[in-house]
Amino acid sequence: MDKFKFVRVYLCMLFCVVAVAGYAQNNVIDEVVWVVGDEAILKSDVENERLNAQYENRRFTGDPYCVIPEELAVQKLFLHQAEIDSVVVSDQEVLQEVERRIAWLTEQIGSKEKMEEYYHKTSTQIREMLRENVRDGLTVQQMQQKIVGDIKLTPAEVRNYFNKLPADSIPFVPTQVEVQIITQQPKIDDAEIERVKAQLRDYTERINKGETSFSVLARFYSEDPGTARRGGEGGFTGRGELVPEFANVVFNLTDTKKVSKVFETEFGFHIAQLIEKRGDRVNYRHILMRPKVDDKQINAALSRLDSIANDIRKNKFSFDEAATWISHDKDTKNNHGLLANPQSSTSRFEMQQLAGMVSQEVAKVVEGLQIGEISKPFTMINSKGKEVCAIVKLKNRIEGHKATITEDYQRLKSMVTATRSEEKIQKWILEKQKSIYVRINPNWRKCDFKYPGWIKE
Repeated sequence: MDKFKFVRVYLCMLFCVVAVAGYAQNNVIDEVVWVVGDEAILKSDVENERLNAQYENRRFTGDPYCVIPEELAVQKLFLHQAEIDSVVVSDQEVLQEVERRIAWLTEQIGSKEKMEEYYHKTSTQIREMLRENVRDGLTVQQMQQKIVGDIKLTPAEVRNYFNKLPADSIPFVPTQVEVQIITQQPKIDDAEIERVKAQLRDYTERINKGETSFSVLARFYSEDPGTARRGGEGGFTGRGELVPEFANVVFNLTDTKKVSKVFETEFGFHIAQLIEKRGDRVNYRHILMRPKVDDKQINAALSRLDSIANDIRKNKFSFDEAATWISHDKDTKNNHGLLANPQSSTSRFEMQQLAGMVSQEVAKVVEGLQIGEISKPFTMINSKGKEVCAIVKLKNRIEGHKATITEDYQRLKSMVTATRSEEKIQKWILEKQKSIYVRINPNWRKCDFKYPGWIKE
């Protein structure tokens, strides 16, 4: 969130620290440039962050050698207060974030082996280098949340804030839509299901015979793109982060040399292999295969949806009723088919959000609908990666406009909350500066700092 913007230096691209640390240490004569409390900021720290910023194409509003040390000093203020207040990040939180970053790195580079080659370090060494940076970043985030607290706003406060906004500061709200959906999952032939199961059993046999490895087969054949490029590796994961059917299998695996039996989830059919268990988290590999839908079954589902749409148009029943009783979409059927936007916790989507969060196919269809109109049937890939057939209804369209208190209350409330949070953070920093020892190398003082008070003499 914007109210925690000071944490971004640590949380945005920590992996870059690993990449540039060796470079900076080999090419910069190190010296202490700032001291905050009993923590030093080194020239190499600043150089690392400058190189990170180059990688991110970040542009500074001032001299990087002034902006970066001040940002690092602000981080030290939060960490110092966190130690006083006993704000502690659990090892589990750190481990989860480190593993998430390792998984992201592996996906970007292509494999664990390529990542290790890129950094000239083992994955264990990379984890260790990330661990403290992750811990500091999460600690700063928790400290900021503690400082900000729970901001409660009344409608009157939001209204007063809005009324005082200059006309050119009132945000423009892009066109938004509210969409209902009904889906049908085409029937999959039993022969196709058996084909997929037989293929997975064949993979298991080849692995057990030592003909090939699980990771090689996953890279070539798994239909889970997020893990396939990592040799099927999912990274350390808690039970609650997995669908129940998947968790029940991988958390019951005990032998790293054995492959699970073929099992089914809402995503398709899998085989899995244990890599390692750490407390209540498990790292695993898996191969996902999805049965292919026959064209005849797709056409049958499209035909059924066409009949449903015609019956709705003839007022035999409503779209709401059809979505509740006929739709196969478990995420929306209990809400009359109305799609929900997780970012705003409303049913409104900007068109770009609809394409990114739901599907591009839905966005294209909705673009040409009038309010209240029901689309022709079409095919799409749902959130589980499966091909389904669908019809949608455009329930409402709110054209792009400058925000108003009646139409955009939640958006304006978020703005006020962010502003109040930022004010609290800035006030806290100015007060904290007064009570902590700060020394700046004379060669690094000629700066127009964002926060006055660093130099006390």
